[in-house]
Amino acid sequence: MKRANSPFRNFFLLGLAAATLAASPAQAWWNSDWSLRKKITIDTTPTGVAITEPIGTAPVLVRLHDGNFPFTAAKSDGSDLRFVADDDKTPLTFHIEKFDSLLNEAFVWVKVPDLKPGAQTTFWLYYGNGDATATRIDDIKGTYDADTVLVYHFTERGQPANDASGHSNNARNAGATADGAMIGLGLRLDEKNVVTVPASPSLTWADGASFTWSAWVKFGAPQANAVIFSRLEAGRSLEIGVDRGTPFVEVVADSGKFRSPAGAPVTTTGWKHLALTANGTKLTLFLDGNLYATMNAAVPALNGPSNFGGDGASAFVGEIDELEISSIVRSPDFIKFAALEQGGDGAAKLLVFGEDEHPKDWFSFLKTGYVGVIIGSLTFDGWVVIGILAVMSLISWFVMIGKGRFLGRVGRGNELFLKEWRHVANDLSVLDQEDSEQAKSFGGRVDSKGLRVMRDSPIFRIYHIGVEEIQHRLAADKGDGTKKALSARSIQAIRASLDGGLVREMHRLNRSMVLLTIAISGGPFLGLLGTVVGVMITFASVAQAGEVNVNAIAPGIAAALAATVAGLAVAIPALFGYNYLLTRIKAEGSDMHVFVDEFVTKLAEFYRGRAD
Repeated sequence: MKRANSPFRNFFLLGLAAATLAASPAQAWWNSDWSLRKKITIDTTPTGVAITEPIGTAPVLVRLHDGNFPFTAAKSDGSDLRFVADDDKTPLTFHIEKFDSLLNEAFVWVKVPDLKPGAQTTFWLYYGNGDATATRIDDIKGTYDADTVLVYHFTERGQPANDASGHSNNARNAGATADGAMIGLGLRLDEKNVVTVPASPSLTWADGASFTWSAWVKFGAPQANAVIFSRLEAGRSLEIGVDRGTPFVEVVADSGKFRSPAGAPVTTTGWKHLALTANGTKLTLFLDGNLYATMNAAVPALNGPSNFGGDGASAFVGEIDELEISSIVRSPDFIKFAALEQGGDGAAKLLVFGEDEHPKDWFSFLKTGYVGVIIGSLTFDGWVVIGILAVMSLISWFVMIGKGRFLGRVGRGNELFLKEWRHVANDLSVLDQEDSEQAKSFGGRVDSKGLRVMRDSPIFRIYHIGVEEIQHRLAADKGDGTKKALSARSIQAIRASLDGGLVREMHRLNRSMVLLTIAISGGPFLGLLGTVVGVMITFASVAQAGEVNVNAIAPGIAAALAATVAGLAVAIPALFGYNYLLTRIKAEGSDMHVFVDEFVTKLAEFYRGRAD
């Protein structure tokens, strides 16, 4: 017994080891609850965007769209997004400015530490977890370092701008919202819309203060001395603006009035990244990350409120977006990186998105692509129907495989029996021997191995019935030397016994076939039931939400149709298997009918002839 089980045990252990190896991810995977990930590379080498000075920790804007992200694989609100460092262990702090699964557009700010010049820095974007919720990793304030004292995304419609830096420098009043700004929503400025930022300790500038100011500005028609940002207090001031297409910074201090030298005017309308740094003795303007103008001057002490826009003729008419103020001087390459990374053309070279990846295991295909969307959208009723259909499928396959193997043994047994039967069909004297075992083995022609093969033959079992009936009726012979004979009535009785055995053998051959007919007829109807219920639930959820969202409806309909597919997957193999097995059973039944007729005919001819 041990030797018989040893090969099976070894095979099982080998299969288990292979399955374990195959189920192990080919690469490290941060969390198995997430089914998809994508590598994002920040390329500061000459092949991307050349950066020569250290950048350090910086908030990186990750723009997601149809071309680089499968929105159908993520949750509709983006709450399953996670960013992980290159070591695939350290989660990165991030926050979502916008995630629109209907328009397939998203803006996510990720805090990437230690950005190096002339190198490729990689991190991972994980998604595809329907059970995920927003966590502390989705942290607006934690995305920026402690030196960032004000960040406005201008995503608030009709509400004052909220400070995303964590210093609570929220605007005092709301401005006009600009749709389709550089990054999502922006702020529209004109002579009537002036937004004020209250004074605060984090925004206090002493004489010769160091800071960095940056924003995206949409330049329109040339304007004279249009003020974009200003701080005024006791005759001292700082203004950032544009004069007929020429950006400028102007300082009024106790020592006099200073304006930066005019550079090349901006001749094109559109979004430009404007930045100002003050290091105590010098003010530097940057345009689109490049040095634009410098001025030897210090910022005066300013502790009052700040304003966006101006009054009357000095008001800037245009739009701004992504205003950021830091309490330190950012390096030129930090500013260049921000301008290129947040812009359109530079971002395509600076941020490189890899292909979608999923865990390399046996079940990874169930978590990705269309299959993952369908499985993730199945409702409870759908799982119940599919579970019932899975049980029906297992039963039908068990019946088909078992019945197929059984009919194979039946065919081999019948073939061997009929081969031996031909040798004794013309001389049935072997049937009336006193040793019944000799009669059943055709006078010893068939050895034990052949008897084991014929044991599964229904014709052989019918033959047994015939032998027993013959010996029972010939048992009255006293050995007086007369020839053994059977009467017509006895032959009819033997025929009835053979017919009874044939009916029982046909029942044995058809056993469990009814389970296949149930799978064939019931599978599609159960699947249709699951589809109808799923569609009802989908449309009921749409009615309850009060709005039509294709991205919300489509997965529900696809998941509902999965029940019909499952029903057909149960019925179609069962139909093919049933027809094949039924043909085999009919063939075996025909062989049994032929044998019974031949056996009775030979019996009547042999024993009646001996009696005559």
